[in-house]
Amino acid sequence: MESSKIGQHISEKFNKDMEDIRDKVLIMGGLVERQLEQAMLAYTTCDGELADQVIKQDSQVNALEMAIDYECSEIIATRQPTAVDLRFLIATIKIVRELERAGDKAERIAQMGIKLCDMEGPFNHQHELEHMSNIIMEMLHLALDSFARMNIDHVADITARDAHVNREYDNVLRRLITRMMEDPRNITRALDIVWIARALERVGDYACNVCEHLVYIVKGEDVRHLTQQELEAKIRQQQQ
Repeated sequence: MESSKIGQHISEKFNKDMEDIRDKVLIMGGLVERQLEQAMLAYTTCDGELADQVIKQDSQVNALEMAIDYECSEIIATRQPTAVDLRFLIATIKIVRELERAGDKAERIAQMGIKLCDMEGPFNHQHELEHMSNIIMEMLHLALDSFARMNIDHVADITARDAHVNREYDNVLRRLITRMMEDPRNITRALDIVWIARALERVGDYACNVCEHLVYIVKGEDVRHLTQQELEAKIRQQQQ
């Protein structure tokens, strides 16, 4: 599929500004990926210091979101961009919001990890969410890679994984409910793990949202409320 030409203009300053925004989005995305990975590692290993690092990194993510928002708004106001450039700026503001939310969820996981590791309980919780988190981190990585390339060829593959994530989430809930029914002493810890599972599931949604915003940049199509089947059909139509 033909990639969008972002930052190809007569004005070198305009080129530089647009590339700078994309670079900042990728830096922010990389930081969020690292947050999520470290939050899960802190959770599974009961590493309180690592969890604290994840929590502190949230301020960096927030600062990048604000900086990117400001730069996009400034270009819209001063350059009055059109077509793909305007779509890029509008969608980028939305994409960094999705990334900021994902960073918030990583912070939440780190906080809950600290709480769980401080608790005493009758069952081992560390590996409840390992498979689910691996799927979600790969979804986020592939979404950011697609954004870096301005290419939507793999968007449908990424969003299709969300159904798998939802199934994994349901499976985790069923296992935890069973443990709570078996022994009421499991309830507090199991509910905290549910919060982590829910945070992970939301990150998968945010990765899908990034993909939908990317389709808008590249093709000018708003696909946010399409079903998976409709999205796949739309992308096939665009590729023909």
